[in-house]
Amino acid sequence: EVQLVESGGASVQAGGSLRLSCATSGFSFDDYVIGWFRQAPGKGREGLLCIHNGDGTTYYADSVKGRFTISSDSAKKTVYLEMNSLKSEDTAVYYCAAGPNTEVLLTAASPFSGMNHWGKGTLVTVSS
Repeated sequence: EVQLVESGGASVQAGGSLRLSCATSGFSFDDYVIGWFRQAPGKGREGLLCIHNGDGTTYYADSVKGRFTISSDSAKKTVYLEMNSLKSEDTAVYYCAAGPNTEVLLTAASPFSGMNHWGKGTLVTVSS
């Protein structure tokens, strides 16, 4: 079965940085798209960025361009989220999700549908 496990969440000061990891198993890694989402207190779940593990194609939401970077390591079957210049509004539970490349179109205006497998999340708290 597809399994996703996030790690790396912590409490940091505004302006700091963190790297989150999404360890995966149970599927053909290079045939899937992995995305990062977050849910802030009192808000809905927001898609941030995603990557096609096979060809490296990426999508970045405007809210994270220039601050967040996604990368993929096929050997480790792990996807990383590097977050820099963190702001208080980045405080949220961060989730990774996966979907087959046949169900996720990275060239779409909003490519965050089709990722039906989810981790349990990791908490990031940014102090203002």
